[in-house]
Amino acid sequence: MKKVFFLDTVHPVLSERLIQSGEYECIEAHDWTREQCESLLTNAHGLVIRSRFTMDESFLQHIPNLQFIARSGAGMENIDENYCAERGIQLYNAPEGNRNAVAEHALGMLLSMMNKIHTANRDVKNGIWDREGNRGVELDGKTVGIIGFGNNGKAFAKKLRGFDITLLAYDKYKTGFGDDFVIEATLEALLRKSDVISFHIPQNEETLFFANQEFFDALGKPIYLLNLSRGKIVETKSLIESILKGTTIAAGLDVNEFEKNSFEQFFDEEQHESLKFLLESDRILLTPHVGGWTTESYYKLSSVLADKILDIED
Repeated sequence: MKKVFFLDTVHPVLSERLIQSGEYECIEAHDWTREQCESLLTNAHGLVIRSRFTMDESFLQHIPNLQFIARSGAGMENIDENYCAERGIQLYNAPEGNRNAVAEHALGMLLSMMNKIHTANRDVKNGIWDREGNRGVELDGKTVGIIGFGNNGKAFAKKLRGFDITLLAYDKYKTGFGDDFVIEATLEALLRKSDVISFHIPQNEETLFFANQEFFDALGKPIYLLNLSRGKIVETKSLIESILKGTTIAAGLDVNEFEKNSFEQFFDEEQHESLKFLLESDRILLTPHVGGWTTESYYKLSSVLADKILDIED
């Protein structure tokens, strides 16, 4: 029987389907410490993870017979992919499972920023009836730029089809995806023409602080910025300078540069000055990395992983 250890909590449909196949034994290890994992996972065939531990050589060297790692989510930045390739460890993720959730959240954040729903709600609840201060801006007629046209980028584009907009998309590694609605664009053209820019790219050496000072200096007009990918895609100090200069009107951040692996301890440490700006500015809309975290996606992430594991491992 192949032993699969669940190092994080995921929807039970994954373990149920693996057990039903008759080939797997599933062991809950979401409350084990790193030290316990290093000593008790020696016979693991597979691991199911989210973000609690980094899957690097120092951790994986204790699991000599490991055949796969399944991450309940899209990003793989907490896994040493090169080391896993050397070991022949198969990697699974599930961007198909939360792409719709991310797309809906991105649209919600964008409309909230443009219509100042977050500040209007706060004002009314505080007894302030400020119609002029909360005057909105319509999305129709604008140009939206999507950076990264994978699962999440495509899903966001699909949600935008109901609006009278021009949609530009840039993907360094893809071509030929344009259609009657999506216009393939160079990065330079996207930065010059967009009123809205939304990030849907993974975090890696190429994309770290992609939105830096050079990025904001290349903008052709003031933008609304969305980041629902990874926190370190956007360099906070450069975003703040752009906000203060007016080249960024507002930013919707479901992720931010200051996140830790353990999000629950996010506010425990002394806050960086840039983080304080994000928390206090009306021009920053923040959510706690929940763009892909819906009731439906919680199930779909596990179901997608079950499909992939069983197709390969059977």
